[in-house]
Amino acid sequence: MLDEWAKTINGIVWSDALIALCLLTGLYFSLRMRFVQVRLFGDMLRQMRAGESSESGVSSFQALAMSLAGRVGTGNIAGVATAIAFGGPGAVFWMWMMAFLGASSSFIECTLGQIYKERDAGGEYRGGPAFYIEKGLGMRWYGLLFALVTVMAMGILLPGIQSNGITAAADHAWGLDPRIATIGIIIMLAFIVVGGVKRIAIFASLVVPFMAILYIAMTVIVLVLNASMIPEVLALILRSAFGMDAAFGAIIGLAVQWGVKRGIYSNEAGQGTGPHAAAAAEVSHPAKQGLVQAFAVYVDTLLICSATAFMILSTDMYQVYSGGSTDSEVLYTGDAAVAGAAVGPAYTQAALDTVHNGLGGPFVAIALFFFAFTTIVAYYYMAETNLIYLTRGMSDRTREVLLRLLQLALLITTAVGALRTSDAAWTVGDIGVGLMAWLNLIAIIILQKPALIALEDYERQRKEGIDPQFDPRPLGIKNAPFWEERARAREDGAGAVTGGDEQA
Repeated sequence: MLDEWAKTINGIVWSDALIALCLLTGLYFSLRMRFVQVRLFGDMLRQMRAGESSESGVSSFQALAMSLAGRVGTGNIAGVATAIAFGGPGAVFWMWMMAFLGASSSFIECTLGQIYKERDAGGEYRGGPAFYIEKGLGMRWYGLLFALVTVMAMGILLPGIQSNGITAAADHAWGLDPRIATIGIIIMLAFIVVGGVKRIAIFASLVVPFMAILYIAMTVIVLVLNASMIPEVLALILRSAFGMDAAFGAIIGLAVQWGVKRGIYSNEAGQGTGPHAAAAAEVSHPAKQGLVQAFAVYVDTLLICSATAFMILSTDMYQVYSGGSTDSEVLYTGDAAVAGAAVGPAYTQAALDTVHNGLGGPFVAIALFFFAFTTIVAYYYMAETNLIYLTRGMSDRTREVLLRLLQLALLITTAVGALRTSDAAWTVGDIGVGLMAWLNLIAIIILQKPALIALEDYERQRKEGIDPQFDPRPLGIKNAPFWEERARAREDGAGAVTGGDEQA
């Protein structure tokens, strides 16, 4: 009964209206900023390497790693397979489109996260949609609503998807009892989440780049061995995306729906997660981190998700269903190795087995463990940030108790999700993603002006040949006390407020 209710709610949240809102918002911001995701691509790479961490904030690269920790997870392996299974190969094109357009939405939300960030009681930078909704829009009730939804989504609804992917892959690879795998996940997770943002940032900056590079390298091997298939795979994706393929033409609507849904679940552009990590960065101008976080969308979808998609399609290791679920008619079955296989990591594991039989299961299980585990850690950081927002004004003792309860809830829901069916885990996770996306996209459409002004200010200073420094006062941006204090300190020559005088 609960699963049926969840499916009904998910259908309402992920209606065609949200699909259109995601795509049109990205298109609008792309046009409004003259495709900043293309024009300033070089700046994205430069700013990623610039800056150092401080007592209050992390470096741009560490913030990028934290953001990628949240973006790069089960969605990059199991999510891509799910999109292909229920939307056909054409869903991959719409994932690309969501990434390209979504990079502009990510720039807006992450720049806003920087503009309206603040220091918490421990001196660390905190920020995100709840903060910029309250300060930028003057709507505290809306900020509270977003924070509540985010604590629920990040702390309760979403972790189960990641842990479920880990246990499913481990079971497929080694026949490991999901209960044993779950115990291991919980022990490691407990150690990381109690260490605060610094430990999370260090962990993410070490693990995420290593696993991403290793995963892409393994994919390249598969693609080299199937190089002759790449042109046909690309043609198949494009034909299917526009309903021109005989086998998949009837599900063009599902291709768009699943491509956008899995695209935003994977790269999280516009969902409101990226601004949390962006706000933690120590930079001298908000637009710098906005550019870095826009690049994170490319890394997630155009690199890692594409690697998975091409690997699955080039080896013919996939099935496609007609009605958006495994209960519907099978439109296409590729290699016999995936006939009847559970939708998800098994497709990727079967694709890798074509290189060396027996390699796919263990490698994907290990990759999925690191990707998914870092994502759960990032989820906790975002849930914690929003709980701190909700508890402002409460005593330190009360806040500490609530944070411990949040940690306990995360561990419990991670364990429960690991042992549930994958369909149930994905359904409740999609509800969390969708609710956050609705609330955040509406907010950034209304509150776009400060981010646009910040971009213009950044580009003006770059043209003048100086390292951009942000001062909201002459720009007419209100309620940004951190940056106002920093600007006054620079004027006084005090240096009481750090902010990274790094050279871009």
